[in-house]
Amino acid sequence: MPQLVLVHPQIPPNTGNIARTCAATDTELHLVGPLGFEIGDRHLKRAGLDYWPHVKLSFYPDLEHFLQAQATRGGRLLGYSVRGTSQYTEFTYQDDDWLLFGSETQGLPAELLQRCDATLTIPINKTHVRSLNLSVSAAVGLFEVRRQLGL
Repeated sequence: MPQLVLVHPQIPPNTGNIARTCAATDTELHLVGPLGFEIGDRHLKRAGLDYWPHVKLSFYPDLEHFLQAQATRGGRLLGYSVRGTSQYTEFTYQDDDWLLFGSETQGLPAELLQRCDATLTIPINKTHVRSLNLSVSAAVGLFEVRRQLGL
């Protein structure tokens, strides 16, 4: 199953919405700190509603700890970014891919993008909007992977 990773998320409701999507799709959610909120934040809990017991959640205090855990499990690192080089629908996904999404304000750190096996972008009209909402991007990316893998 693909893994969904949020690196330094800042806005609790976005993470809560993504957690709910992960519960609905039986997808593991990995949070990489530092976070812009506490795990017990009421806005985070509210956005995830009563689905939190069904979320397979892992937390890493920093990028180094996450990368160690990911290396142990294997799979490709796929970074989603407005600076991605491949359109997300034109990429061929594998069952053990890790889908990485950065913070709402900064995106993925440059050093992490360089470590990714591929960088993907979701095309948008950038005339009026710089990027999509994090929870929207994560859902769009995850459901394309699921579509391709027949999940």
